[in-house]
Amino acid sequence: MKKMSLQWRLTCIITLYIAVICGCVTMLVYRNGVYYMDSLQEAVDTRGDDQPDDAEEIYISIPEDKWDEFANDFSVQVYNNKADYRKNSLIISAVLALLGGVATYFISGHALRPLREFSDKIEKVQAQNLADSRIEENQVKELNQLSVSYNRMLERLSDAFEIQRQFTANAAHELRTPLALMQVQLDLYHSNRHPDNDAETVQMIKMVTEQNDRLNKMVKTLLDMSELQTVGRDDEIILDALVDEVLEDLEPLAEGKNIRLIGKCKDITMVGSDILIYRLVYNLVENAIKYNHSGGQVTVTAERKEKHVYLSVKDTGTGIPEELKERVFEPFFRVDKSRSRELGGVGLGLALVREIVRVHDGSITVKSNPSGGTIFEVVL
Repeated sequence: MKKMSLQWRLTCIITLYIAVICGCVTMLVYRNGVYYMDSLQEAVDTRGDDQPDDAEEIYISIPEDKWDEFANDFSVQVYNNKADYRKNSLIISAVLALLGGVATYFISGHALRPLREFSDKIEKVQAQNLADSRIEENQVKELNQLSVSYNRMLERLSDAFEIQRQFTANAAHELRTPLALMQVQLDLYHSNRHPDNDAETVQMIKMVTEQNDRLNKMVKTLLDMSELQTVGRDDEIILDALVDEVLEDLEPLAEGKNIRLIGKCKDITMVGSDILIYRLVYNLVENAIKYNHSGGQVTVTAERKEKHVYLSVKDTGTGIPEELKERVFEPFFRVDKSRSRELGGVGLGLALVREIVRVHDGSITVKSNPSGGTIFEVVL
């Protein structure tokens, strides 16, 4: 019963109730009819020879030699009538219960339609369409309070998301100014020769430059994530051309690590944000290159199945442990922290990928490559 819909629960309960009521009524009527049929048979069997003259009874005149035959035929007829009456009563009860169940199903379906619409509305709720997900109040009296509470919840969620976006954007903007000043000073320092610097000073300046560069990348990514909701997603994207562009842009990085890039994309056109889809493919391919072995390869495939676009990025790297495959999309999470720092990662690349997939109403999964490595599969 736990897996049944509310409509089917109501239908089964009310059908059972109708069946019980019909059964009880049938039994009462049947017993009443049987009683009177038996009384009729008894009245005939008594033959009424000793009845008083003024008794209000009807007598049947039957010859004496025919009486036994008549009584036997009459008893058989009464028995057959009772059997037919019982059978017909049960059939009628079953038909009534079935008709009642069918009527209950459609009536309850009509009555529960607001709940289904409410459920469909909730299913479509996302961070970017909270304002459009409100439910008109006072449509159904019983659901009015639920509608009011739901709309208030959407308002609180909208405010919370807006505060979060504002905080991220403001923090990133505020960080950009001091980071830019630090970068300028470091560039000036590097432009001027300082032959008298000792090894410790050179090492410290190098470390500060690297960390400042990481912070700049992190701030840029945070700004991109905070502005995802405002980017239009109505561009007509030629996906195979976009993938070729990403592979061409990352070719120098791949050559530096002796990684072979392979594109196997069919002629596919989709609607979305050209900038965001480019960033999605770029981040996945860049990660596949960085965490790959020398002499390995990265394969990007894209194809359309029915109404969905399937994009996959497959590498031949070290792979991701099974228990960490879902966590790789968490902000600032790294599978190998020491190696990520060596490669200049800030831990936001895959988090941004997941957000881009989400705003395009898609999904992303991580699988193990049978030949070693990892496969990221995106469905849009």
